[in-house]
Amino acid sequence: MTLIDLLFLYIAFRIKHFICDFLLQTSWMATKKGNPGAEGYKALFSHCGIHAIATAIITLIFAPTLIWLAAVDFIVHSIVDRGRAILGNKKKWNSSDKAFWVSLGIDQEFHNATHLILIIVIYAHSIDAIF
Repeated sequence: MTLIDLLFLYIAFRIKHFICDFLLQTSWMATKKGNPGAEGYKALFSHCGIHAIATAIITLIFAPTLIWLAAVDFIVHSIVDRGRAILGNKKKWNSSDKAFWVSLGIDQEFHNATHLILIIVIYAHSIDAIF
């Protein structure tokens, strides 16, 4: 994997995250994913499934044998988003509260860190360091 490939991989994950979290996440997903029971999990898993599909596409392009990273992304994204949503619901935060924005920032940084780890795994795989 060249430095240009690595840059494209990074850009692919950044674009993927923007599209999945901000363009494809519906209001229903965003507002219901912290709700208890089936409704909350349906919204959460719908949103995280979109992320997993996008991660699968990226891994198929850069490292097809690592398609299982899509499941890792699904699980991690689900845990991060569910935790933030439950906390936000419990505290009744909305966009006028500073805590809402702080929690959103922390949420986004967890996702960025996840993508960095996925990129490292893909890169290491490409140089036969692991897997």
